[in-house]
Amino acid sequence: MIPFTPIGTIHSPFTDPVGMPIQPAGANGVRGTITLKEEFGAGLRDIEGFSRLILLYAFHQVNGYALEVVPYLDTVPHGIFATRAPKRPNAIGLSVVRLVEVNGCELVIDDVDILDGTPLLDIKPYVPAFDCFPDSEAGWFGDCGSRVSDARSDCRFH
Repeated sequence: MIPFTPIGTIHSPFTDPVGMPIQPAGANGVRGTITLKEEFGAGLRDIEGFSRLILLYAFHQVNGYALEVVPYLDTVPHGIFATRAPKRPNAIGLSVVRLVEVNGCELVIDDVDILDGTPLLDIKPYVPAFDCFPDSEAGWFGDCGSRVSDARSDCRFH
């Protein structure tokens, strides 16, 4: 057993998984907040210098997992590890959001594709020199990225 202690809670306008954007690229301008637990507040030192953050969180509304899924941007099954579908053996999500403002233990963020009340496991700074690889292959996703802004979640993974 590997225990995780949530460090805070992510708040967003999305109270139901159905109809949510499926990636931050489809949530452009959607505002949310992170309420960090007070005991982790010192960990935010110098975070305001970053324009983007990587959030790791628990898919707390997902039950069970599937090793093959039909993802939102395709019509054929793929292995779960070749998708970003939430129904995973370890229900951990990842989103890259824009940092707007830091107010003590509250972070204001944009481009939020996360369900309201989601337990936050970790925050990492997005560093373009480390995290951006424009020449990378995207497997079966191909040109799916052009459709992500209009794609919305349905009930298949909840």
